[in-house]
Amino acid sequence: MKNISSESDLLVLQDLGLHHSLFFILAFVYIVILFLNIGVLLIITAERSLHQPMYLLFCNLSVNDIIGSTALFPHLLFDAVSKNRFISYNACVAQVFFGHTYGSASQTILIVMAIDRYVAICNPLRYSAIMTTKAVVTMSVSAWAIPVVCVGALVGLSVRLSRCRSLVPNFYCDNASLFKLSCEDVSVNNIYGLFYSAALLSSSMGTVVTTYTRIFITCWNKKSAELTSKALQTCSSHLVLYVTTLLCAYILVIMHRLPESQLLRQLFSFMYPVIPGHLNAIIYGLQTKQLRSKILQLFSGWRSSIARC
Repeated sequence: MKNISSESDLLVLQDLGLHHSLFFILAFVYIVILFLNIGVLLIITAERSLHQPMYLLFCNLSVNDIIGSTALFPHLLFDAVSKNRFISYNACVAQVFFGHTYGSASQTILIVMAIDRYVAICNPLRYSAIMTTKAVVTMSVSAWAIPVVCVGALVGLSVRLSRCRSLVPNFYCDNASLFKLSCEDVSVNNIYGLFYSAALLSSSMGTVVTTYTRIFITCWNKKSAELTSKALQTCSSHLVLYVTTLLCAYILVIMHRLPESQLLRQLFSFMYPVIPGHLNAIIYGLQTKQLRSKILQLFSGWRSSIARC
């Protein structure tokens, strides 16, 4: 491999030992993520009966999973068949921005979905009046605007630094790897990164704990079997998705602060978009009755068409 100057636009990613055989595994994982999430988006878009706030808000999660996997997998697929582990500086910055936006939006989208479930269970008679089209659009825009602005500031703090290194200490670009290319003082980057992570995760946990506590109290006080069944049916999928995403986020944040656990950090960095990317569509599709019935109807139609052929 040729030496790359620190002033060059090319950066060198850490070698993960990717082989040609892994190309097909990575391609399969990426295709499945795209298939599941695009499939859910198409079903919700095509079925007017699913044009409800809960499903429309979930579309944000599918779009986010597509963004997160696309920020990672195409370059991994290229690396699997390439002899060199080069990435341009601009491509690295873009990967950082979209990768961190994906992680942040995973939390903000689940926050607005928790609020939607709270209104549906605790204020069912006013649900239509509260969760209007305008409210859904406003919540969706907010769920994207906050990560975009905050991650933009995060990346901006790293881009302002001069570079004295060209080796990225990771198999893909993240913000920590980006600002570690500099020999300048990166205290501001570390402080802002920790503050932003703490604020995002605290807000996320606070909102979910508050809404689900209120939902539990409402179900307990009303002692309605129908209400409890509705709460379990519509909230269990959201709660499973949230806990999974939160655990992945916490593990990744902790691993970034443990430089000696580099192999584990790389493993969890890879698994972060993979696990939620698959589980979000599967869990929500199978756990939510209306969406599950539409998926089953669609597959039944395909099977009948194939049988007739």
